[in-house]
Amino acid sequence: MRTLRAQVTALLAVAVLVVIALANSASFFLTHPEWPPFEEGDKAQDIILLADLAAAVPSGTRLPGERARIQAVPPDGEIDAEATHRLGDSMARFGRNAPVRVYRPAFGEPSLTAVRLADGRWLVLERRFGPMRPPDGPPGGTFGFATWLAFMVAGVTLVVVVAVRRLTKPLSLIEEAARGIGPDGELPVLPEEGPAEVRAAAAAINRLSARLKSAIDSRMRIVAGAAHDLRTPLTRMRLRAEFITDDEERAHWLSDLEELDRIADSAIRLVREEVEGGPEEEVRFDDLVEGVVAEVAEARRPVHLAGASPVAVRGRPLSLRRAVRNLVVNAATHGGGARVAVSAEAGRAVLIIEDDGPGIPEALMGQVFEPFFRVDPARQVSIPGAGLGLAIANEIVTRHGGRLTLANRPGGGLLQRVEFPGIAVEGGA
Repeated sequence: MRTLRAQVTALLAVAVLVVIALANSASFFLTHPEWPPFEEGDKAQDIILLADLAAAVPSGTRLPGERARIQAVPPDGEIDAEATHRLGDSMARFGRNAPVRVYRPAFGEPSLTAVRLADGRWLVLERRFGPMRPPDGPPGGTFGFATWLAFMVAGVTLVVVVAVRRLTKPLSLIEEAARGIGPDGELPVLPEEGPAEVRAAAAAINRLSARLKSAIDSRMRIVAGAAHDLRTPLTRMRLRAEFITDDEERAHWLSDLEELDRIADSAIRLVREEVEGGPEEEVRFDDLVEGVVAEVAEARRPVHLAGASPVAVRGRPLSLRRAVRNLVVNAATHGGGARVAVSAEAGRAVLIIEDDGPGIPEALMGQVFEPFFRVDPARQVSIPGAGLGLAIANEIVTRHGGRLTLANRPGGGLLQRVEFPGIAVEGGA
């Protein structure tokens, strides 16, 4: 009941059922102005007939086949004024104005109706003609009424569901479009067909998608162009720095220029990952990780492959290698050493990278994937980098339908976990 469609459906269904109940009640009271509907006309005719038959019967005699008797005085008890008046009016319509009394029944006792005969005696009728006699039930009894009620509720609910579904279709288009957003963040193109409202909603979402894509592409082109254009002045500055006679000053200049070059190169790579497409293929993920670990180890960085179970994924090999390398290098550089393991878990390829470094403060965990993020900016002097490694890795993982999560280990250090949709490898685990 939390969705708008369910709430509107329930509201309309209850409203229609209440209207039907009120209409049926109004119709009943219009056709049966007397309440309760005990068929007073038929009762009055029966009483008049019995009274005529009882006129020749001695007092104290019970009429055969009926719970009725004749006595000299009326019975004692509380009189139901409303029922007495109603029965008296019904008898008067048939030309009989004899005094009549209807008694309220005591607990466990039959209800009584007493009619005064012409000779002064009283005809007393038990239960059958009492005011508490229930009305005749609907055709088919309780089961028939329950069946009628069930069909009415089902019919009303069906009509309301169809109507609400048609009315809320434009809203459901927005939900479908949001659910269909791919890893690249693009909205799917919706078919512009159906009722006018649906076509209008689909057209609006398609226009929004086109404008968003155009804005993102423009932003990416600007960033890529700016990063690329930085290369030319950086090259000129590097050449000029070479002519600085002071060795220490020249080293500072070259270090700063190298840092700027890394930032420009990382920015270009990040933009390429956001806009780059291309075909995907099946990649042996365990082999790819083993290759990255060997490459990082050759660069004399502390890294160890703890285990690699056979598992494959679909993706672009160069992008996947870049993401894994960024994560492994991050652990080996900032964590004092990396332990890497690949496994297949419940149809998914899982990469675990652990280190023994200082970890990341919990207050900063939400910022780790932001471009140029650094836990301690002062470490940039001793540990070079542009702060884009995690941002690039996260972008690649997300575009491949995976997920990258970071968490501090209880014993210290950082745990990086990557999950991809896996592909079974023949003969593998």
